[in-house]
Amino acid sequence: MSNIKLFESKHIRSICDDKAQCWLFAVVDIVAALTDSQNPQVYWRVLKKRLLAEGNETVTNCNALKMTAPDGKQRLTYVADTEQLLRIIQSIPSPKAEPFKLWLARVGYERLEEIENPELAAKRMRELYKAKGYSDEWIEKRVRGIAIRDELTNEWQKRGVKEQREYSILTAEISRATFGMTHPNTRRSKASPNRLTTYATT
Repeated sequence: MSNIKLFESKHIRSICDDKAQCWLFAVVDIVAALTDSQNPQVYWRVLKKRLLAEGNETVTNCNALKMTAPDGKQRLTYVADTEQLLRIIQSIPSPKAEPFKLWLARVGYERLEEIENPELAAKRMRELYKAKGYSDEWIEKRVRGIAIRDELTNEWQKRGVKEQREYSILTAEISRATFGMTHPNTRRSKASPNRLTTYATT
């Protein structure tokens, strides 16, 4: 099911990939919003060519899907998931792209801090859930669920269990016991409808 996300005064076309459980965004729409280019399609072609010359695999992995164009017709459009999109944004020389680049630098710095001090990761996770409006009780259940899953998966690895399907079943059962629902349902019920556009609005 396709959606249109608002990026300031620009519309960003997006589509949900149910199989991969992620959103895909029209790259040319992001380019148009960040550059104010009169011809974002040409801008994207030039940028894509430059990134390919640099050996950037992000561009190679971008797929083309049919999306509704401004003229109402279905046209093939390059789309990217959040990770791919953030990488592309780093290569756009525009003042509007700077907040994203600064945010990425900050996140990278925080991750390096967490490598040095893993307790920071747990603290930031709690703060993030708290900021999203989750109750202290829910947060504690979530933290315990993660700890239990880590312990069990480590034990499974010792016993030679390697199938991804088995780990998925384990996650679902832990979520069912903790929250009364399976993991995918937990994600859908708790996720904010604007969560996937946070990167484009922060």
